[in-house]
Amino acid sequence: MKNLTLPLQGAQMLFVAFGALVLVPLLTGLDASVALFTAGIGTLIFQFVTKRQVPIFLASSFAFIAPITYGVGHWGVSATMGGLIAAGAVYLVLSILVKLRGPEFITRLLPPVVVGPVIMIIGLGLAPTAVNMALGKTGDGSAILVPQQTALIISIASLVTTITVAIFGKGLLRLMPILAGIIVGYVLSLFMGIVDFSAVNTAAWFSVPNFVAPEFSWKAIAFMIPVAIAPAVEHIGDIVAISNVAGKDFLKKPGLHRTLAGDGLATMAAVALGGPPNTTYSEVTGAVTLTRNFNPVTMTWAAVTAIILAFVGKLGAALQTIPVPVMGGIMCLLFGSIAAIGLNSMIRAQVDLAQPRNLAIVGVTLVFGIGGMAFGVGDFSLTGISLCGIVAILMNLVLPHESHHHESAH
Repeated sequence: MKNLTLPLQGAQMLFVAFGALVLVPLLTGLDASVALFTAGIGTLIFQFVTKRQVPIFLASSFAFIAPITYGVGHWGVSATMGGLIAAGAVYLVLSILVKLRGPEFITRLLPPVVVGPVIMIIGLGLAPTAVNMALGKTGDGSAILVPQQTALIISIASLVTTITVAIFGKGLLRLMPILAGIIVGYVLSLFMGIVDFSAVNTAAWFSVPNFVAPEFSWKAIAFMIPVAIAPAVEHIGDIVAISNVAGKDFLKKPGLHRTLAGDGLATMAAVALGGPPNTTYSEVTGAVTLTRNFNPVTMTWAAVTAIILAFVGKLGAALQTIPVPVMGGIMCLLFGSIAAIGLNSMIRAQVDLAQPRNLAIVGVTLVFGIGGMAFGVGDFSLTGISLCGIVAILMNLVLPHESHHHESAH
């Protein structure tokens, strides 16, 4: 019986991650089956690099939803994937720096006053998209896909379900608010007759995911590199979290440089096939906490299950039938939560916004990001999250720390 428990627990871990995993490709126009495949492959690569010591699962990163949407709109999927390979390479550079200078180096270069507002932009920049979709329109609001009254009923139901499960859910259910929201919204959509099944009927049971090869465009690369900053810092937080849960210090063994490199290589492998960048999944860490199952082999099985499901053509087609308002409702909570995480990282670090330098960094970063500031020279331009990241880092390096603050801090 023991032989069967690990694969089943692995499948359960995948189930916990499933809602969030498929949400990213469905929002950004990537292929959900490819995302399943690359989450599996990415997790296996991560396990190889970290010598299979960390019980963690890697899948689609929310931090990249806005940049991917922007990239696909401007340069197409292939060039966007090329840019994301560069973002994955940023992790490798950071992992080398951590190996040479120690983990404290990252917190000095990227303190909460820099990362906090950048994470807030990642969430708030997407607020209009979430609301448009909740109202039954396309993300940019240009076309109406579902009548507004119908859309609102469905999106509010999805949103309320997601919040209810997150707050009142017990046990494993509590870790699957996104999945619960999708299911309730989907069932409602079925009743209201806005689900189109033609794609599922024509899809084969077995089909190879729709892999896309990357192309390299320096515009897309320059745009994506700074975007990697926030998720890289978030990665450190995730590793600290799973270390606390498992009662082992994974920052020491296998070492932060290995987990960063594993995450970077997993992301590069994922985007090389046309999947979204990978990140360590807090939902799965939550499931590990709950089940007290610290065996990394469980994650190997979760990865294998994801790879197998990627080849079920009907599943991929069924995911494409999820109506826009269902996603919109869940995104209203999701993108808001991302912004709140950014805010919380500053609160936890007790960033003093009464200090002019901190206020300047946070203020300028937020307005540039939400307002859509763009700097350009000739063909080259920086906008959105990438611009914010660079501006926040530069301001933090250039603006002097106040001396009395130093005395009180030490």
